Amino acid sequence: QLQLVESGGGLVQSGGSLRLSCIASGYSLERYAIGWFRQAPGKEREGVSCISDRGRPGKFVDSVKGRFTISRDNAKNTVYLQMNNLKPEDTGVYYCAVDWRPLLENCALDRGPYGIWGQGTQVTVSS
Repeated sequence: QLQLVESGGGLVQSGGSLRLSCIASGYSLERYAIGWFRQAPGKEREGVSCISDRGRPGKFVDSVKGRFTISRDNAKNTVYLQMNNLKPEDTGVYYCAVDWRPLLENCALDRGPYGIWGQGTQVTVSS
């Protein structure tokens, strides 16, 4: 049974950095794209970044381009989201999820294809 656990969130000042980890257990993620999503209070959950199974350069929502990077270590069954130059508007609960369509060339930032979600990790950026 696949489980995803996010970690690495916390409270950081504007301009700071955090690295989030999405660790999978119970199933290998190496054939699947992984997405990172976030949800701010009172807002819809939005796609932040995703990475295909083949580790091609990830996709990013416009608001984080140039500040966030995504990577994966299939040997550790882990996907990372490095977040630099954080801004207050990056505040929210960050979730990772698996796109169960195997061997995708291009990952997606919309929620539809994703199933199995972690419990989320809180990121709070103070101004």
